[in-house]
Amino acid sequence: MSPHHMDRIKDEILDSFDEELELQLEDERLDELVADELAGQGQGLDRKTYFRELFRLQHELVRLQDWVQYSKLKVVVLFEGRDSAGKGGAIKRVTQRLNPRVCRVVALPAPTERERNQWYFQRYVPHLPTAGEMVLFDRSWYNRAGVERVMGFCTPAELEEFFRSVPDFEHMLVRSGIILIKYWFSITDEEQEFRFRMRIEDPLKQWKLSPMDLESRVHWEDYTRAKEEMLERTHTRHAPWWVVQAVDKKRARLNMIAHLLGQIPYEDVPKPEIVLPERVRNPDYLRHPVPPDMYVPEAY
Repeated sequence: MSPHHMDRIKDEILDSFDEELELQLEDERLDELVADELAGQGQGLDRKTYFRELFRLQHELVRLQDWVQYSKLKVVVLFEGRDSAGKGGAIKRVTQRLNPRVCRVVALPAPTERERNQWYFQRYVPHLPTAGEMVLFDRSWYNRAGVERVMGFCTPAELEEFFRSVPDFEHMLVRSGIILIKYWFSITDEEQEFRFRMRIEDPLKQWKLSPMDLESRVHWEDYTRAKEEMLERTHTRHAPWWVVQAVDKKRARLNMIAHLLGQIPYEDVPKPEIVLPERVRNPDYLRHPVPPDMYVPEAY
């Protein structure tokens, strides 16, 4: 192999590492904005350990994805937790190396007027997986037990009906062959305030702060009571909750991914040898030049 090809391979590998590095530097840049407030919070995982374990786990996620597709499994993973608990960051690390045709993310907006008058679970059902798919819900039907309850978007009767229905609904999903895994990302009052302040200080992150997010600070104790009842009434044998300690974002991601991998037994998938075919060259083919004004200006 020529030195040129070796350099190209090295560049490709480094580019793969840079994808995660960009995400991580984004997190660390926020930390620097409020560095004084980090005093006394302790140190998280060092970067070398974090990256080594993350890439190892992501390699296993690719093996899991191949097994899900090969075995025609149907997997649903719910990500719940307070605002800024780290659900989105964890989902990004799960999906980063996976095929979006196999593993997709569902993050539904607020329900429309029509959806508000449907059977509550109806808007979620179309997003459930078929054979060979994994679906990650960035918030799910548990909105009713959280934000809808605390902010008064549902009636007490609707809430009680939800608690009565959801164990049966989830049992139906499991009986149909769906593997259902539910995660609650847990952070402290102090950590949420800290993360909100980081977002306020960073213009690249301010879009993440909705009026509803800010209002959740006022209702911290209401959300705590709602979470406690939700876990108590919907933690079932067929669909248990798993709580992720999420104050340390790096450890939370690694722990969650490692746990997810342990919930679904998987094996290597037999694959045929891939042979790159030779390019067919037709002597009659003439490549036409691209007009200069069609090129994107090379500013870099």
